[in-house]
Amino acid sequence: MGKLVASVSNSLHSPGSFLEKIETYFFGNIPLSFKSNRTAPFILLFIKKKNSVSVLTNCTFKRNEECIVDFKNRKGWIHFVGIGGSGLSALAKLALKQGFEVSGSDLVWSSYMEGLLEAGANLHIGHSVSNIMSNDGSRFPTAVVASSAIPQDNVEILNAKSVGVPIYKRDYWLAKLTEKYNLIAVSGSHGKSTTASMLAYVLKAMGDDLTAIVGAHVPQFPDGSIFYGGGKNFVLEADEYDGCFLGLSPSVAVVTNLDWEHVDIFEDEDAVKSIFRRFLKQIRVGGHLVICGDSQGARSLLDQIKQDTGLNYSGGVVSNQSSDLWGQGHDYKIITYGFSSFNDWYAESVCPNVQGGSDYILCERGRPLAQISLQIPGVHNVLNSLAVIATVLTLIGDKRQSHESIACLKLPLSKFMGVSRRFDLIGTIYGCHIYDDFAHHPTQVRAVLQAARQRFPNKALIVVFQPHTYSRLVALKDDFANALSEADQVVVSAVYAARETNDWNINGKDLAASIIGPPSEYIPCLGNVVDKLALQILRDPHPEIVILTLGAGDVTTVGPKLLHELQTRSQDARH
Repeated sequence: MGKLVASVSNSLHSPGSFLEKIETYFFGNIPLSFKSNRTAPFILLFIKKKNSVSVLTNCTFKRNEECIVDFKNRKGWIHFVGIGGSGLSALAKLALKQGFEVSGSDLVWSSYMEGLLEAGANLHIGHSVSNIMSNDGSRFPTAVVASSAIPQDNVEILNAKSVGVPIYKRDYWLAKLTEKYNLIAVSGSHGKSTTASMLAYVLKAMGDDLTAIVGAHVPQFPDGSIFYGGGKNFVLEADEYDGCFLGLSPSVAVVTNLDWEHVDIFEDEDAVKSIFRRFLKQIRVGGHLVICGDSQGARSLLDQIKQDTGLNYSGGVVSNQSSDLWGQGHDYKIITYGFSSFNDWYAESVCPNVQGGSDYILCERGRPLAQISLQIPGVHNVLNSLAVIATVLTLIGDKRQSHESIACLKLPLSKFMGVSRRFDLIGTIYGCHIYDDFAHHPTQVRAVLQAARQRFPNKALIVVFQPHTYSRLVALKDDFANALSEADQVVVSAVYAARETNDWNINGKDLAASIIGPPSEYIPCLGNVVDKLALQILRDPHPEIVILTLGAGDVTTVGPKLLHELQTRSQDARH
């Protein structure tokens, strides 16, 4: 097991959940260690020290300089700043598997850090100069990798720069990490995590000793968010945020859809299209683009290809020697998928199955080939599975093996259970089913409501929605209102601000007032939401309802708290 260090920093936060986590890991004879070399077996001590930092100008992250990290021999110490996030935690976990010494820091504890601690990483709560030096101050990391959310004036970034430690953003690190592999980069505004994890799971089940990184917890991955193997294939969830995927050189690029998301980064949908067009320029010569032909946004990329190359993109090859948009000599084959029969791969006769998922007939260019069964619900997951099928068969390449390959992938597709916080069942009590989902964009909200209707056609849907960031709410408020109108009852909480301040004078009350149709109310405090729902359910102890907690923030705590409250009151009633 690694070491958890409470670093002294002006930016240190210590919420109650963190103290609980400390108690969980260090109750007993295992000491909680500090950079001051003091130990506290049972309690957390905060020791104030003055740290001096030289503030440097022109501190920039490395992008184009040669990476000095020895990926071949896997020697050295890598420090990750922002290690508690889904993206960097997965990279840190892979670095441990590769044999690197790993440390990292973040402002608060996250669930992603649990596995890292157990795997041997040295973790720091708070950012501090002392985090990037050995106890005696004689040794520094080989490299520092920083999350996109970390500012350049971060104390660890500044100090690493001052002592000559190279600093890399996540995009450059990913580029160097994957450059020797046959990279399959799964991109898109929505569905990246599910599609990438499903693809990796299926390939692994078919015998591929692949490496994979997914930006979410996958219960069926032994290491949570990664596979680490000795094969040539590398499946990566490729994120467009902050242009992170632009340094990649994929052999196969998957585009699940294209939508206006990350409104704090992209001014409008055209800006999103522009960065995806740049991403497609990165596809290796002779590579493949697997793209959803039914997504209006993704299809606009195909229309642009046709306009710039004069080629019919359906099953065609992009061969371009002159266009500045697509780059010199970037030749790749396009494979489309969707529900429409004009796609290369498509699904027909989609229907619910007894597992609560979907069955459908897989077709290739008009030919029915096989019946596919999924246990995860929603038409969006049918599309995700089509992306996986198209990609697997693209990797195999031999048309003569198509039928055998489809027969091999049917079973793992049917056994794939999904990704954490994607229609997660929290529990059932009094006939009330409580689910949690990461949905924080109108498209995602519609998808999860459709999935819930598919699985529970005769139950009322109560949605607890926590808007994620003010910028997203102000940009997409009307779309959120339309999506949430498909529920039977809506509770909107206060905005989860994340990294933002409310410069727009907007809040959850504005959204609740915009929802037309179902009864909607604004309850800012999540604790009060739990109390309200508990009372509502207990008034009718056998309700036919499904409660969905939706959002990317701490709304995920509502389901477990509600379940516990109902269980406690049920026990009290029996006594």
